[in-house]
Formats: sequence, structure tokens, C-alpha cells
Amino acid sequence: MLRLERRPQPSRVWVWATPVLAVCLTMIAGGILFAILGKDPVAAIRMIFWDPLFSQQFAAFSRPQLLVKAGPLILIAVGLAIGFRAGIWNIGAEGQYIIGALCAAAVALAFFPSGPADVRLFGTVLFSFDAAPSRWWLFPLTIVAGAAGGFLWAMIPAILKTRFNTNEILVSLLLVYVAEKLLAAASVGWLRNPQGAGFPGSRNLSQFPAVANPEILPGTGMHWGVAIAFVAVIFGYVLLHRHMLGFHVQLAGQAPRAARFAGVAPARLVVFCLGISGLLAGLAGMFEVTGPARMITIDFNVGYGFTAIIVAFLGRLHPVGIVLAGLLMALTYIGGELAQFMLGLPSAAIQVFQGMLLFFLLALDMLSNYRIRLAYREAA
Repeated sequence: MLRLERRPQPSRVWVWATPVLAVCLTMIAGGILFAILGKDPVAAIRMIFWDPLFSQQFAAFSRPQLLVKAGPLILIAVGLAIGFRAGIWNIGAEGQYIIGALCAAAVALAFFPSGPADVRLFGTVLFSFDAAPSRWWLFPLTIVAGAAGGFLWAMIPAILKTRFNTNEILVSLLLVYVAEKLLAAASVGWLRNPQGAGFPGSRNLSQFPAVANPEILPGTGMHWGVAIAFVAVIFGYVLLHRHMLGFHVQLAGQAPRAARFAGVAPARLVVFCLGISGLLAGLAGMFEVTGPARMITIDFNVGYGFTAIIVAFLGRLHPVGIVLAGLLMALTYIGGELAQFMLGLPSAAIQVFQGMLLFFLLALDMLSNYRIRLAYREAA
């Protein structure tokens, strides 16, 4: 018989070995899934993990996209990890990401009510220019708006948790659907492009240099959102490992009763953790709408808020581990898109493949706290 024996303390070896083992098992299970779908499993795994980085055909385009995809994942995951360390489960980062993008786009477009002006001759556009003067302060203002939007949206479950003891998991998750409805309403209503021939979606923010978020280093995918993501990693590391507040966060997650005796205020900790995760998720939405996405559309949200949960756990809730996990998940995004285009894999199969990673990680996490022992059944 096999039985589980609890370890005196978590194994440091298994804590860091289980993510690697989870990735390997995901490849094996994903290969079986792709074979069932009638695709070559080896070609599919190679297309997802190898070709985006090393193929001469795809690497020139895919490598810059790695940072573009990883930036919002890392930014959101760092905020989630701080709350998860304290035992505060914000599952609604996707909604905070959407609201941050909506607030940033609304502020940006409010200062450009008519958009660019066209110079025409007999009905032919000779050239276009920005009718509004240059406003250097507008981009920082959109950053503040995006952060404030995500923060305030996260305050809803925080206040309900502290005042009425509601479950922050359910409240934050249900608010995602509210945010999606607001996104759809904005795309077809109050943010819709008046020159868009009736199609849903806002004006293209890249037309306005004052609020555009281009690449800092051309050809690398490094825009301001990626830079802020790495700043957030440094902030998260210093907070969790070099600051008393980080000690309170980890103590509350590991020993809630001891944390109360140590003077940790649970209500303040809930507000802080949900607030910081909402703020970072809102920033991710702001940098995405002013950068790679360029506009608000009905399908603006692509699941970054949910995927960041996988990134946070795959990185062991450690800021440095989150960077590596974010790059890995970004690689599955890019490789999955290539596999859909080149091999005809359905998008749902790629989503299942990403979900397998979290499933195996949580299943194997048992080995960090338990040993598997072989026990013999005693004779009657």
C-alpha cells in the first residue's frame, strides 16, 4: 500500500523541482491530447516551445512578442502573489485589468474629442496631423487613471470582505463578468469610434502620440509596460523579503493566529493586498490598451488575468520565479498561435494545454509537504 507521510517541514528541493516536473508532464499529456486530435504531437510541442525562439522562419517575429506577452502576465502575477502569500485570494484580476484599460482609454480619448485632422484636396487626403497640441502630461495621466481604475475595482471585494466578511474569491470572480459587460458597452457605446462605420471599438490610440506606448528599444518588444513589470518585480522582492510589511504578509498566510498576536491588522492587510494586486492589474490593462492592443474592443481581454494565476503559482509566488514563469507562459501563447496557424490546432486545445500546467503543478505540490511511503498491510 502507498500512504502519505507529512514532512516535518516543506522540502526545499521539491518546492523548486515540482514546477520543472509539472512542465515535463504537461508536455507529455499535451502530446497525448494533440495525438488524439490527429496532430503530430512532437511537431506540436516543438512548434509551441522551440520554433518561436530558434526557428529561422518564425524567430524574427516571435522573439519580440515574448516580452509583449510576458509583460502584463508578470505585472499582474506579482500583485496576485503578494495577496496569495497572505492567504487573500484575488481571482478577479481579469476584471481589474479590463477596468484599468477602460479608465485609461476614456481619459486619453477625452482629450482628443475629434481625433486627427485630415488635409484634403478635391476629396483626396493629402496628409493628416494631430489637431490637438502636444500634451506631455497626458501619458502619465493615463497611467494614473489605469492604476486607479484597477485599484477601485479591487476595493469592492476588499470592502465587502472587511465589512461583511464575504468571500473575496466569489466577489472578485463575479466582478469579472460585470467588467466584461462594461467593456462591451464601451465598445459599442460611449467609447465607440464615430468614424468606425458602425463597427464596435474605440479610436486607435496609436494615432495620438501623446498617449501612445511604442517600443522603447525598436525590435525588442520592450515598451513601458514591460519596463514597469520588471520594476514591479523588484518592488515585490524588496517588499516580501526586505520589509516588515512583507513579513506580516507571509506570517498572515502561514500562521493567521500568530499574525494576530503579532499585531497584524487583518482588515488592513486585506485592503493592502487586494489594492496592490488591483493597481498592478489596472496598470497592465493601461499599458496594453495604449501599446500592443491600441484600442478598446469587445474582445480586448484575452485572459491575462486568469493566466497570471498560473504564472504566480508556477513561479512559487516568488518575484524572480514569476519572471521565468511569465516568459514560459508567454512562450505558450506565441507557440500556441503558431500551432493554430501552421498545424490547425483548435484554440481550445491550447487553453487546455495551459490549464494542464496548473493542474499538474497543484497535484505535484503535494510532494513538497508529504512523502510517499510503501506500507505493508498487516495480517488479520
